[in-house]
Amino acid sequence: MADYNVTANGTRDFQLLADGKLLGALHYTEWFSLKAVLKLTDNSTFQIEPRGVWGTTIELKDQQTVLLNFKMHWNGTIVIKSKFNRKAFLFKQKSMLKNTFVLQDKDEQELLVVQPAFKWSSFNYDYTLSTTEEFEVLEMKAFLLLTAVHCANYYMTMVAASVVLAT
Repeated sequence: MADYNVTANGTRDFQLLADGKLLGALHYTEWFSLKAVLKLTDNSTFQIEPRGVWGTTIELKDQQTVLLNFKMHWNGTIVIKSKFNRKAFLFKQKSMLKNTFVLQDKDEQELLVVQPAFKWSSFNYDYTLSTTEEFEVLEMKAFLLLTAVHCANYYMTMVAASVVLAT
């Protein structure tokens, strides 16, 4: 098992750290947007963009090549389909009271726990990510860790929007 930290710098920039070492960053191009740029320390850059009329499917691309797509379902789970290793993952809320999320494989084995920590001083979230041994052997860990942070942000944005629409 390993632990990672994601720190927010403002409301649009997140840095992924392991033992104080930078592994990658997630930058949202606009405030309250699902469009983002994921950049790893090897200088590889990926684009995250909503697709379709309603933007319910999100694609992570390397140039024009789709590497991942994810979609929130009516029950609040986000299904992530990987094009680079043909794996599927499920991102869902583990605990409503603690606002904890998990990433599971197709067999519902827990691979990653995402724990947001709200910072009242800046009105944004930092994250603690705890992985299992099974996650640690996956390809492109930093890539998947930052994707999980994007999914957590996506989930919390959709929940906040539904609360606003309901009032």
